[in-house]
Amino acid sequence: MPLNKLFIAGPCVLDTEETAFETARMLESIFAGREGVEWVFKASFLKDNRTSAGSFRGPGISEGLSMLSSIRRAFGVRVTTDVHEPGQVEAAAASVDILQIPAFLCRQTSLLEAAGSAGIPVNVKKGQFMNPINMAGAVDKLRSRGCPMVMLTERGSFFGYGDLVVDFRSLSVMSGICDSVLLDVTHSLQRPGALGGSSGGDREHAVRLARAAAAWGLDGLFFEAHPRPSESPSDRETILGPALAAELVDGAMRHWEGRR
Repeated sequence: MPLNKLFIAGPCVLDTEETAFETARMLESIFAGREGVEWVFKASFLKDNRTSAGSFRGPGISEGLSMLSSIRRAFGVRVTTDVHEPGQVEAAAASVDILQIPAFLCRQTSLLEAAGSAGIPVNVKKGQFMNPINMAGAVDKLRSRGCPMVMLTERGSFFGYGDLVVDFRSLSVMSGICDSVLLDVTHSLQRPGALGGSSGGDREHAVRLARAAAAWGLDGLFFEAHPRPSESPSDRETILGPALAAELVDGAMRHWEGRR
């Protein structure tokens, strides 16, 4: 995996296979012809961390992993998804190229050890409540089971009850304890629970945040995208449509190139 110009992008959660393929085609067109860029398609088969009981959660592990496998074959792109419990790891690792650990589960020892034993890279989201230096514990748990590559992703820190902020010192701290550091642009712009039954957010800041992270020199960017954000079953306030996703990638690439 390259340690620069890496983008992990896709919908928050899988909905229909048609929408998943449409999103993959949208992203493929955005990344086409960009020298030295790797993009990884991301999507969750099940979202356990939901604001309300009525929130859409996804198709489940069997159908979801089947969709991701189909996208990997059709587009020749690596794929990633998150796992929530040790019992999901084996099936997920057989269908995807990178396992992801959700932010609220970044301290779960049994989950991390299972993921570390899978033999593929693992990306751990830093908990919104975590001091970045304490992510060393998650890294150690993964490496103790032979994980070949440990990635850490900053996704904002709680600022009061209903907001998140990005402390760029976190990127510097985590770069010293893992193999690759990314910034989750869209989740960092969430306002948890702001809409009552779901989270709000401020997608208008996405491009500038991505540019700042690229200028800092981190290894990659993570963002969520959908062909029609207003139709996304989750994260409608922060997920990026085609134009904004392309603008984010263009801006980040210019700042990465400027560091050469």
